Amino acid sequence: MEENLHSLHRRLIELRIEHADLDEAIDRGAEDPLCDELALRRLKKRRLRLRDEIARLEQSLQPQEPA
Repeated sequence: MEENLHSLHRRLIELRIEHADLDEAIDRGAEDPLCDELALRRLKKRRLRLRDEIARLEQSLQPQEPA
């Protein structure tokens, strides 16, 4: 159980790093007038999927409150 918890935390950290990297790439692309708009949209969609996955993981790691 504890090993699984550590792997979830590790995965969450990896996703946050990837999300930050995508933020940087999107910011650079938005500043570049020669940037491929399709590639930029794909990066933004990937960032949104990551944000959703991060939210799901965070929710699963929070202790359940009694009803």
